[in-house]
Amino acid sequence: MPASGAETRPRSVLVVDDSAVARLIVQRVINETEQFVVAGNAGTAEEALEKLRTASVDLVILDIEMPGMDGIEAIPHIIRSSFDAPILVVSSHCREDAESSVRAMAMGASDIILKPDNRSQTEQFAAGLREKMIRLTEREAMPAESDEVPAAAQSAAHAPLQRPLKCLAIGASTGGIHALSTFFSALPRDLDMPILVTQHLPADFMVYFAQQLRAISGRKAAPARDGQRVSPSEILVAPGDAHLTVVRSDEHVRISFDRNPSPNGFCPSVDPMLASVARAYGEDAIGVILTGMGRDGALGAANLAEAGGELLVQDSESSVIWGMPGAVAQQGIAHVIAPPADLAAHVARRGRAFGCS
Repeated sequence: MPASGAETRPRSVLVVDDSAVARLIVQRVINETEQFVVAGNAGTAEEALEKLRTASVDLVILDIEMPGMDGIEAIPHIIRSSFDAPILVVSSHCREDAESSVRAMAMGASDIILKPDNRSQTEQFAAGLREKMIRLTEREAMPAESDEVPAAAQSAAHAPLQRPLKCLAIGASTGGIHALSTFFSALPRDLDMPILVTQHLPADFMVYFAQQLRAISGRKAAPARDGQRVSPSEILVAPGDAHLTVVRSDEHVRISFDRNPSPNGFCPSVDPMLASVARAYGEDAIGVILTGMGRDGALGAANLAEAGGELLVQDSESSVIWGMPGAVAQQGIAHVIAPPADLAAHVARRGRAFGCS
């Protein structure tokens, strides 16, 4: 099982990559930390699964392109064999690997990091790898008083809004692609409303991320274009280098890219998206916050709640990291806290009750 932040023992990492050089680089980064230890390394997925029969690990670092069983095919087996240890995909920049990496995250991988193209990027890669390893093995905890927030919110706090649904805005980070896959698989395709998605992901992957959403949801899905008109039944994805926001213009709602720094440091950020949805749609919008590290979305969610919009958040049990949804739940503004499929069912009920199908 993944180690908790309260434990002092080093967290064990299994490194899976067919490149001996890549394994050496990753192992060197791990060995230079005090928090982690290399539990083993494997050159194939089959070898990794064999090691997991006897080794207990807190994290798996996984390459995608390998001989024999590839990384994507191996993910469900690794999750089962490691007792749900998070999987960090290490990806190159090439087109095929970018598409495969997004598919891997849809299959259940928790996060992704790009391999360095050259030696000059090695230090940056090492810093990013250390940060992601720490984040993935330390489930973010809300303050102690928030421990009862999910049960309280589910039993209570807010009645579902009796309003038309004219916009659905979704924010996610670590583990989000898998959560989004579950959400859209459960969301009926006949609901007629624009859907905005901000997922923390490198810009290189946004086209393939949109393709994945299109395949799963059965809807049009594409990276948003600055100035384009928002249309029903279309998923618009935030670009990797700007915040996705909306504005009312000429009686229509249009996309407006915002490149100002966000308070939380993320780009794209969920906060500007939700704040703009609050201004453009108010009580006719639903905001959904899925699994992710940090507090991105908490400020924008408060704006949407103040405007009368409805907020749904993923529950702690189904989240890879409950940082983002937990930050909204802690404010007491969530109408529903539940797994992604249940959140999709709630959206469907409201949409059908008020003419979105």
